[in-house]
Amino acid sequence: MSASPTGERVVLSADEIGRALTRIAFEIVERNHGASDVVLLGIPSRGAPLARRLADRIELAEERGRDASVATEPVRVPVGELDITLYRDDLRAKPTRALAPTRLPAAGIDGKVVVLVDDVLYSGRSVRAALDALTDLGRPAAVQLVALVDRGHRRLPIRADYVGKNLPTATTERVQVRLVETDGEDSVSISGPTEDPTGPVKGGER
Repeated sequence: MSASPTGERVVLSADEIGRALTRIAFEIVERNHGASDVVLLGIPSRGAPLARRLADRIELAEERGRDASVATEPVRVPVGELDITLYRDDLRAKPTRALAPTRLPAAGIDGKVVVLVDDVLYSGRSVRAALDALTDLGRPAAVQLVALVDRGHRRLPIRADYVGKNLPTATTERVQVRLVETDGEDSVSISGPTEDPTGPVKGGER
């Protein structure tokens, strides 16, 4: 763990993020006895690129586990994005949010194992909003949750099925996930305290 002059500490490097995603990909394949029914839905903004990275790793894990003597089609994991803006419970208390796209795979999500992907799990309110959004889009066989970082302080009875790193934090600290696709680099850092302990700590998560 390294610290910058501003007090920001890097808790996950690019290599560590990559290893965490690879581990999670294998865990998803193992838990679901393969990935033929798995659909990944990233929660914008950073959950979306994480979902795409996971899909690549899951497909690679499935390829490695194939019996080379049996001719089978390679597994392709559908990836989409799930905007939760209109389902959040804090819209009245915050400025109007810009809507992000919701993109579902062509085959939809009915009867599939939908794996929601987010960067940070905190209060659980974003995940609750995502579950509400899903009910308007289809009827999955099951819903699972990936969080790159679980920082604790849950306010709802929600738990991630797959976690890259459990990161104990104070409520006044800020967790910052940076990804190449959105920020030009891969890292997870923690800084604080924030000026407002009740304010947002990542991407509006409350």
